[in-house]
Amino acid sequence: MELSAVDLSQVPGHVACVMDGNGRWAERRGLKRTDGHAAGEEALFDAVHGALELGIEWLTVYAFSTENWRRPVDEVRYLMRFNESLLLRRVDELDDLGVRVRFVGRRDWRVPKRLIDRMDSSIDKTAGNSELTLTIAFNYGGRAEIVDSVRRLVAEGAGPDDITEAAISRHLYDPEMPEVDLMVRTSGEFRISNFLLWELAYSELVFVDTLWPDFRRQHLADAVAEFQRRTRRFGGLSG
Repeated sequence: MELSAVDLSQVPGHVACVMDGNGRWAERRGLKRTDGHAAGEEALFDAVHGALELGIEWLTVYAFSTENWRRPVDEVRYLMRFNESLLLRRVDELDDLGVRVRFVGRRDWRVPKRLIDRMDSSIDKTAGNSELTLTIAFNYGGRAEIVDSVRRLVAEGAGPDDITEAAISRHLYDPEMPEVDLMVRTSGEFRISNFLLWELAYSELVFVDTLWPDFRRQHLADAVAEFQRRTRRFGGLSG
């Protein structure tokens, strides 16, 4: 990975990725859409290695959205089995790398219990790691997360004056998750797609043409370099 354009003392603490383009990658090669999802596994793990090399502390990836249930039944079933298999096959590798695995999203009746058990096992196995936190957004929607946070507050008896930004943040799926500094979306699409709407409030957005299965750590480094060329004002004026 070429790092000459990156200041390693100023890397973003939290990078989020919308892993888009698996289906188009497969279709362009005359393959099944599910083959594109399988190919995306290599991209994910190369991005993890890149994040470790760069010193990024949090990496969050969009694996399955609340809207993805509308996809063909066979594709949804494949994704359930594939994600279970991925965790089974590669959690030891993540653990050896010092990666802490977390998940955000709804754990409702649609998610197979075997997959939830595999998620919990991965969380427990890697809980003590501190090199990188890899958060997988699964059955996740940004609007759903905010709704669920407010519901928790109301269930606790919160009144109108208790509904503050700080209170909502404390009731998100993972209250420890820091706000996103940099979001990268692949495949040439210019949308957030209901991803981390609360956490993205002041993040820098980088859109790249590369389809996710072709994404590698150099693309991540290039996105970080682009992030470092920008001035973040957080609603104020630059100095």
